[in-house]
Amino acid sequence: MNKVLQLGLQSSVINVAKFLVVPIRSLRVGSSIVGVGVGTRSVNKRLMSNATVKSIPFSINNSKGKEVLKIVGAATDQNCHQMGSDSGRAEMGTLQDDQKDIEAMTVQELRATLRKLGLPVKGRKQQLISTLRLHMDSNLPDQKETTSSTRSDSVTIKRKIRNMEEPTEDDCSNSEAYGIEHGEKRVKQSTEENLKAKVSAKAISKERKSLTKTGKQQIHSKEEASSTISSELLKTEEMISSLSQSEPWTVLAHKKPQKDWKAYNPKTMRPPPLPEGTKCVKVMTWNVNGLRALLKLESFTALQLAQRENFDILCLQETKLQVKDVEEIKKTLIDGYDHSFWSCSVSKLGYSGTAIISRIKPLSVRYGTGLSESDHDMEGRIVTAEFDSFYLINTYVPNSGDGLKRLSYRIEEWDRTLSNHIKELEKSKPVVLTGDLNCAHEEIDIFNPAGNKRSAGFTIEERQSFGANFLEKGFVDTFRKQHPGVVGYTYWGYRHGGRKTNRGWRLDYFLVSESIAANVHDSYILPDINGSDHCPIGLILKL
Repeated sequence: MNKVLQLGLQSSVINVAKFLVVPIRSLRVGSSIVGVGVGTRSVNKRLMSNATVKSIPFSINNSKGKEVLKIVGAATDQNCHQMGSDSGRAEMGTLQDDQKDIEAMTVQELRATLRKLGLPVKGRKQQLISTLRLHMDSNLPDQKETTSSTRSDSVTIKRKIRNMEEPTEDDCSNSEAYGIEHGEKRVKQSTEENLKAKVSAKAISKERKSLTKTGKQQIHSKEEASSTISSELLKTEEMISSLSQSEPWTVLAHKKPQKDWKAYNPKTMRPPPLPEGTKCVKVMTWNVNGLRALLKLESFTALQLAQRENFDILCLQETKLQVKDVEEIKKTLIDGYDHSFWSCSVSKLGYSGTAIISRIKPLSVRYGTGLSESDHDMEGRIVTAEFDSFYLINTYVPNSGDGLKRLSYRIEEWDRTLSNHIKELEKSKPVVLTGDLNCAHEEIDIFNPAGNKRSAGFTIEERQSFGANFLEKGFVDTFRKQHPGVVGYTYWGYRHGGRKTNRGWRLDYFLVSESIAANVHDSYILPDINGSDHCPIGLILKL
């Protein structure tokens, strides 16, 4: 049997000039499918001249599907082609000399051999023998060799794989059997199938690489998008952080904020200017907490404030001036503001004090409430100016003090007296009441309402008095009417650095008679103006 299937490649010489891959059909041996791979061996030129070479090693791969036999090394030398042809003749001669061995084979052996050759295995024993002999006769080596290098390569490889050699334990101890395909047509067909498979495999591989690349690109794109978003968020956070440091009032600061509350921002919440030619008056008020100290600040100039805000009337509280200082201060006033009126404390020097500075000449001016020898008029807390269409009252309401020592005076005397004074004036003209009223009327007007229930300016008594003596008597809180859900503070204590974190109070107001409330174009806060623990606030009133 070994002699019949022996593959005579011992005398063949392969010139390894190029590589050729030839697929063959899988050969069934029993229930296994065997694929044969033929390796290459480099050949020295001196050995080639002797026409000898060691046997070419085989590699076997067992699997359930079709396998491809790879034969690496295709001859381009004509001598190699001829030696391949001689080897094929020797192989077929061996089969012809062993006719008796064929007849002695059992049916199972015949069928196994035919299966290996890819021939029909049906029929009786004699039919199987005839099929095998016919195959042997039809596969005698051709007498003519083609001169075409491509044809020579194909024929040489075809003749080398026409027969099959069962491996010995020395040659291939792990193999069960070898199989070959015969016939140029089948080799060509298998080659085409292999090429198609290769193209398909390359296409699949390319597609996989493309998909992998696309996937990586998508992941990379997502990572870039995520990175961009993270970067933008970081920039936004940095902007917010920077903004909260440079403009802390733009960040909502409140211990108990309501759902719809927002921080006051004059850059975005002020209405557009009135049309040119609209008759109006612009009033500003500011608790300066010591005018002389304010004027000494290098970072502040009254000229810059006047040029920026272009106000008509400026009301000041807590000037802390004495009567003897007034004339000197008047000399420093900006050109155009020729009308100024000052009220100084005489009961306690360098304390309290109010003033009205105007470029509009008032019709009349009065100081205090008109109640002689009362504490209200001795502390310089009220200046009233009459203009054509309204009264302007500038006041600095007494603070209830540490321990609420002046709480009773505040709610039982001062608030009532001021309220009566206003109502008396209102009989002839609408009234604008402005200044530091020393009361945060509602919880929205103070950063920490719960922690200040017994603090001067936020006691329930002061808040109720504020409502009863002013708001309930027909006066309108202009800022709260314009900004009902906005947190805007006008005072920040020095003690805890509240201005940096916007932890403040709204103590400064413009209250107007209800009859002119609709004429208010803008009631605003200027939290960016420093120089005091209070900031200026403004009112634009259409006339």
